[in-house]
Amino acid sequence: MTNEMKAASPMKGDLAKTIKESKAPAISRAAAVLRLLGKSDVPLGLQTIARTLELVPSTCLYVLRALVAEEFVSFDPDTKRYALEAGVLTLARHWLRRNQFTDYAQPALNSVSQQFDVTMLGVHIVGLDHIIVVATSQSGNNFQISAQIGSRFPALISATGRCIAAFGDYDEAEIEARFKTLRWDEPPTLDEWKAQVEQTRQQGFAIDSSNYISGVTVLAAPVWKSRDKLSHALVAIGIGSALKRNGLPELQDALLAASQDLTNKLCG
Repeated sequence: MTNEMKAASPMKGDLAKTIKESKAPAISRAAAVLRLLGKSDVPLGLQTIARTLELVPSTCLYVLRALVAEEFVSFDPDTKRYALEAGVLTLARHWLRRNQFTDYAQPALNSVSQQFDVTMLGVHIVGLDHIIVVATSQSGNNFQISAQIGSRFPALISATGRCIAAFGDYDEAEIEARFKTLRWDEPPTLDEWKAQVEQTRQQGFAIDSSNYISGVTVLAAPVWKSRDKLSHALVAIGIGSALKRNGLPELQDALLAASQDLTNKLCG
């Protein structure tokens, strides 16, 4: 097991399904290309991109040329490979500038991270599709879990997923269907997971003890941007044994207090 968070990878056939259901398939293809390039540590060639996304190479080339023209993707004529271009930063900067959550959350993340020697994340919830990391803080003293801003994970995974299931008001059948697609190191049964979701609903925060990553404890507390819609979560991550020594109940209280304070600020 590595020390990196296991980022969400597209399920085979997901893009084809999205394109079939989309009213703008060209945009769906472009978004898939951008996500793939964003997750890759190295530039990719046309055939690799087309094969990974199950696109016809000629269609993939058309999308890539359009993204290059808009300066979202760069093309190296020597290597014939594509990579993200700086144009995506303009969109990200505009989003961050108007996003109150990141401004409010960062001091809380820094405080809890330093006090309890944990990795802290602020995540944006996109329905039952996925969560996106939008803020991070690491103490630098203990075991580090790497999760970069912009990382995407399945919505129902780990502690955050229990919060979404507990407070998100989603159809139970759809939740169960998505639960079956999740990948864990030590997977809970559906009944165990449902019991943990109910416990989350009662105590106001969720905890994942070694299910998602063996030996790692993940806590999550919900944050609402409006009183009727769960929008974000604060997440604390650390080695389970170390968290018990350093005061797990105190960390739970601090995380819950921070999430409630953020909810009050975002809701006005």
